[in-house]
Amino acid sequence: MADFLMPALGADMETGTVVQWLVQPGARVKPGDVVAVVETHKGAIDVECFLDGLIGELAPIGESLPVGAVLARVSVTGEAAAPAAAPAAPPVKAAPVAPPAVAAPAPTRQAEPLTTPRRALVSPAARRRAQVLGLKPDALRGTGADGAVTLADVERAAFAPQPGVAPPTVALRPKPGGFDAAQMRQAIAAAMGRSKREIPHYYLAETMDFAAAQTWLDAWNRDRLPQDRLLSAVLLLKATALALREVPQLNGFYESGQFRSGDGIHVGWAIALRGGGLVAPAIHHADQKTLPELMVALRDLVQRARAGGLRSSELTDPTITISSLGDRGAEKVWGVIYPPQVAIVGFGRVLSKPWVVDGQVLPRPVVSTSLAADHRASDGHLGGQLLTTIHQTLQSPHNL
Repeated sequence: MADFLMPALGADMETGTVVQWLVQPGARVKPGDVVAVVETHKGAIDVECFLDGLIGELAPIGESLPVGAVLARVSVTGEAAAPAAAPAAPPVKAAPVAPPAVAAPAPTRQAEPLTTPRRALVSPAARRRAQVLGLKPDALRGTGADGAVTLADVERAAFAPQPGVAPPTVALRPKPGGFDAAQMRQAIAAAMGRSKREIPHYYLAETMDFAAAQTWLDAWNRDRLPQDRLLSAVLLLKATALALREVPQLNGFYESGQFRSGDGIHVGWAIALRGGGLVAPAIHHADQKTLPELMVALRDLVQRARAGGLRSSELTDPTITISSLGDRGAEKVWGVIYPPQVAIVGFGRVLSKPWVVDGQVLPRPVVSTSLAADHRASDGHLGGQLLTTIHQTLQSPHNL
């Protein structure tokens, strides 16, 4: 029998609340299956199982549990299946464990073209619950981040007293809370402060010539439909991912007093939520995706982040974070490392500035790029190599 524990869905998470179980005792699960919806200060997250076996006892719905608490017991493949828990069995809980060191990237704003605002934002958990209750979630008023319809909105609509209308005959369970921007802001502030206290940051910056990349991007987008066009953000993302192949010492984690390299280049992309706060979910194997694939992945990630539809693996897997301010941001951004990661790259907006080309001063599109890295895992020499490699990679956009 193995324990399935409350995951740390981001370094600034301390507790989570199970608001919905998607499996029942006795159900078979395998790695990658979404088994529960857990609500944190960053919204409702679909939690994936990493075990292969039969579900046993389940933690109670509606109770706040610390990171590391037992969510479920699983009889793994090869073991004798444990009997399903009786309804009156006491809730499964584990003693609280110390939360991990917390930090978050500096607040930033994402370029608006990455969203798809015409479609109603409804979290997957809310959509499933609405289907059970016979409601149309797209017609409900959302109180979540960016106006997303949450589980709380669905249950409020279903169970709120209405004159002359009998409530639905569905068992009422504890209602999850809505998105709390103030709570997220407090968590981010505490996380940033702790990261700065505990991690010996060093900072580097370079202004990069973006002319070749901009020329290639304009040519690519010229004859394509809006939904098929690329943003400069994906070129910066891909250039960073490819550069990390050359400087892998900045792609991974600092844990138990030593650096551990990531099992892939999983770039965490900082996404601002219009209600306040931000998340930085992962784009897995970013170095292996084409630019159009990255554009699709980025649009999808932004939409789901703002609708409360992220998966747990997207919040636990990032090996580095990128904070890009986009066309509406500031000229420069300085990030704060998101532990246990060891680096964060920041891109300001692309600006036209005087630039020396073949002895002549000409207007040139440039982008200010910063790196904050953990001095326990690397030094300025390696950090400089990463920035130089990103710059060189951007000069050959056709190879991205």
